[in-house]
Amino acid sequence: MKIDNSPPRGTRDLLPDSVAVRDHVLARISEVYHRYGYHRIETPALEDIRRLQGGDGGENEKLIFQVLKRGLGEQVEDGARVADLIDLGLRFDLTVPLVRFYANNHATLPSPFRAFQFAPVWRAERPQKGRYRQFYQCDIDLIGDGSVLAEVELIEATTEALDAIGITGTTVRLSDRRFLSALAAHVGLAEPEWAGFFIGLDKLDKIGWQGVRAELVDKRGLSASAVDNAQSIIEGLIGPAADKVADRLAEAVPTLPDEVVAEMATTVGCLADLGTGRPVRWEFDPTLVRGMGYYTGQIFEISHPESSSSVAGGGRYDKLVGRSLGKDIPACGFSLGFERIIDLIPDAPARSALAVLFEPEVPISYALERARQARAEGRETTVIRRSGKLPAQLNRVEGQGFTGFVHLRAVSTDGTVEPERPLGVVK
Repeated sequence: MKIDNSPPRGTRDLLPDSVAVRDHVLARISEVYHRYGYHRIETPALEDIRRLQGGDGGENEKLIFQVLKRGLGEQVEDGARVADLIDLGLRFDLTVPLVRFYANNHATLPSPFRAFQFAPVWRAERPQKGRYRQFYQCDIDLIGDGSVLAEVELIEATTEALDAIGITGTTVRLSDRRFLSALAAHVGLAEPEWAGFFIGLDKLDKIGWQGVRAELVDKRGLSASAVDNAQSIIEGLIGPAADKVADRLAEAVPTLPDEVVAEMATTVGCLADLGTGRPVRWEFDPTLVRGMGYYTGQIFEISHPESSSSVAGGGRYDKLVGRSLGKDIPACGFSLGFERIIDLIPDAPARSALAVLFEPEVPISYALERARQARAEGRETTVIRRSGKLPAQLNRVEGQGFTGFVHLRAVSTDGTVEPERPLGVVK
């Protein structure tokens, strides 16, 4: 039986030009994050299934690729439970593995700890445009600082990284899970109803208030008056200036703790200051929810007019580390939607690549020495045997992204070096 050579559904092969774009983007992002003091770590693709199913991954926990235990026979007993057959799963994000990493290594790590990750994650998505079962995430996290320094630094570093790769016109959207909880309580919703309220509110940008009301009242049975009150409060909080955010929040939800109001005022004030040096657009968005259950404080996303989904998102998760370590440690993180960013950068970065073409009578050692000289000058250089007609071969190497060539026809007797010539000029 012939095996299909196509990649599995929901995955894809990446050709050299595509990988070149990704390498370029990752290099620029890495340069920025390193300047802020974030150091790259790596964690295994596999995690204990109990950790992945700990209840903090939201809807993503339904999309875990589960791994069968080693040693199982070809058949299992009738009535065997799936939970008894698996012990590992592929990670669905990088935050859950980071928490385990920190709990395991915290004694040897600096405090606060700044981590940078770039790695594939897996989700059993229904394959469709823009959604893959294997994709890359790019995260930075600050663990051990409970102040809004973490939020502001993460936002500043991430917006600078986007600027470095040419992603402009973005908007930082801000909210706070504590505000959402206070809002739900203020309008009269019982705490068991909050999760459903958040899920419905999170769909506002896709289905509008009419759809949200149908979701919350008709489907989930929440109080119509509570939903109406929440809508009125939310609409009154749209678009305040930086110096008005604190007053508007305090007036809209009087039970909101002063600490939450003050922290949000500090964050938006710092972003306003940042915007005086380079273009940084932001807005307080009271409808922003974020799907992960582990968020405990400020949350944020970055939107782009050419992307239907956010290109970055994150927030504070102060309780998550404590579940592994036994004591709460403040933590905050930001994840770049790497695949969505790549879709906004369709062109490969400019190269300066040299092709060393050598005729059959030229010794291989001479061709290799000529290439060695070019590489010592910092050039990307490839040695290629001459074949066919020269103009046709030059067209081929130019199509492969080379920008110049050296044509070695015979060993030089006077020690001179064959000159480099730009492609597209000499045919």
